[in-house]
Amino acid sequence: MNDFRGLAEVSRVKLLGAVQKRPGSRLKELADEVGLHVNTARDHLRILIEEGFVCLEPAATGTRGRPPMVYRPVDDPEANEAARERIDRAREHRQVLRRLANGDGTQPAALDELGDDAGAQFDVLYEHLDDSGMEPMVDEEEMRISLAPCPHYRMVGDEREIACAIHANLVRSLLGQVPGPLELDRLLPFTSADTCQILLRDADYPGAAIPQEPEAGSGAASEQGSEPRQGPEAGSDPDDGSQ
Repeated sequence: MNDFRGLAEVSRVKLLGAVQKRPGSRLKELADEVGLHVNTARDHLRILIEEGFVCLEPAATGTRGRPPMVYRPVDDPEANEAARERIDRAREHRQVLRRLANGDGTQPAALDELGDDAGAQFDVLYEHLDDSGMEPMVDEEEMRISLAPCPHYRMVGDEREIACAIHANLVRSLLGQVPGPLELDRLLPFTSADTCQILLRDADYPGAAIPQEPEAGSGAASEQGSEPRQGPEAGSDPDDGSQ
């Protein structure tokens, strides 16, 4: 499993966004949404499944016969083996990751009072960011992670903003796969020419989130806050029964 592989192709990122926007969609619906041939879309979705970002399951139709297969984001890690492995790997590597950070750990001091559940959530997110080649750097005090711009950097203009919204939704999904109080506060794209930031918060005390500090970024994309933002509709949504 390699998260970078899952997010390295622009078409794959767009398909992930389509699944996030319309969970329970069939293959042809998703292919039409992003303008891909069905066979190409199937290959990209297979990789997203293998990397733990999407699951394929039978639709609940309430009728007899073989149900159509539909795609959904991974909310429950039990629905996807790769998602389970990511969580297990993060837990196993927890002590190793801390030692690599000069003994202070890869977790900010602000997590100490939130308990082990928050630490486990943070580890899973860090594992994803590190595996994706985003070079995460953890703030020693605040729940802030600086990272190199992700593989979506090839997207420009409106598409870049859509890509950032997709990744913000993915961060929410990863944090939600492990029981705990952490949630995404904001994703700040390009706070400098070569840095983005993820800000987290305690869901039980959202008012304690990190205040926004203006920075001299490129302004290529707006921040992605605690509520999902949807990109513009792309293409038609036919439902002809294809899987």
